[in-house]
Amino acid sequence: MDITTFRAFKSRNYRLYFTGQSVSLIGTWMQKTAVSWVIYTLTHSTFMLGVTLFASQFPSFLFSLMGGVVSDRYNRYKVLLMTQIASMIQAVLLATLILLKHYEVWEILTLSVMLGIINAFDVPARQSLVYEMVEDKSDLPNALALNSSMVNLSRLIGPAIAGLVLEGLGDGACFIGNAISFIAVIGSLLMMRLPKYVDKPHPKNVFGELREGFAYIKRTPSIMFVLIMLALISLMVLPFSTLIPYYARDVFKGTATTFGIIDSFIGLGAFSGAIFLASQKTGANLKKILFINTLVFGTGLVLFSHEHNYALALLFVTIAGFGMMSQITVSNTLIQTTVAADMRGRVISFYAMAFFGMQPLGGLLVGAISKWVGTTDTLMGEGIAALLIGMLHWRYLHREKLKAKRKLEAVAPPVVHAV
Repeated sequence: MDITTFRAFKSRNYRLYFTGQSVSLIGTWMQKTAVSWVIYTLTHSTFMLGVTLFASQFPSFLFSLMGGVVSDRYNRYKVLLMTQIASMIQAVLLATLILLKHYEVWEILTLSVMLGIINAFDVPARQSLVYEMVEDKSDLPNALALNSSMVNLSRLIGPAIAGLVLEGLGDGACFIGNAISFIAVIGSLLMMRLPKYVDKPHPKNVFGELREGFAYIKRTPSIMFVLIMLALISLMVLPFSTLIPYYARDVFKGTATTFGIIDSFIGLGAFSGAIFLASQKTGANLKKILFINTLVFGTGLVLFSHEHNYALALLFVTIAGFGMMSQITVSNTLIQTTVAADMRGRVISFYAMAFFGMQPLGGLLVGAISKWVGTTDTLMGEGIAALLIGMLHWRYLHREKLKAKRKLEAVAPPVVHAV
């Protein structure tokens, strides 16, 4: 790593955002880990883990397009501030529910739905605002890669802390920790000095702007391909994380700490992948990196799926985490660096729709299949699906290369041989 790995930190607003969000995300992962463990402890059902994922993310699918329009029509900074405050309220309500010790699965699922709705408006505003936080726009790919490193470092730290806290202090402490962590991100947002917001006229209504966003994607094949591939990965592969409590409890005969450790090793791989991406020079072939890492993702899952040696399993799940990271970060970077500024919020809402919408459906699908064919075979199937999607990437890259070659031959002057 050299100083170019952190070049986006030259921007004061981005430094503030990175610091505050880092603290908040550790709390978020503590809560996610605790929710999965509480649900699995109550139900002993991998299907209910899929239902929990569905409850927390499907609302984001339903409302993300609206969130994209809101991000493009209104002050993104204020929208983000409001969604962070709303997320803090949700965290306080969930912590209170758990501390009272009289909770049912449906109550946790209801609060998960509430968070999913908030995220539908939070993600387009937050991702779009990063562009405004970075002063030198050539640093945007680096900022997005650092964002991913932040998310995955928190995934490395958060579940590990959650596992220890669940055993030592109880589940309530995890939820309290998440609620308190929002103070950091809200404080960092209040300290920012962004350019004054200029309200722009919006002659079209909300549905007109949605149609405009969809038409833009249809006439931009490179963006459409990225969104389709992300949707496939989100539906068929990313829900593998819902099965991890089964491995911790039933395969490795462990406790909440075991679950936290496995989740942390996924985060370790993803964090390593994010730092690798942040270290890439400007102009790196991100599409090729995405193709290779999709194969790495699938290989890691196939190797992990039937592994009963705990140490080897942690190695394989780390490899999977490394490959997994590119699906989200590279897709986001490819979109943000090519999309028109006035379409950014709406296109990112389609990105959020592909990511948040397909995962919960995939969670239900994976949960149901695991009851039919078994959890280990289901996870191996997810790995094979990643390998097949990787081959679709290869086919797309090969076709792009042929198109570029034909285009070059069409404009190249004829070669005149000397007699």
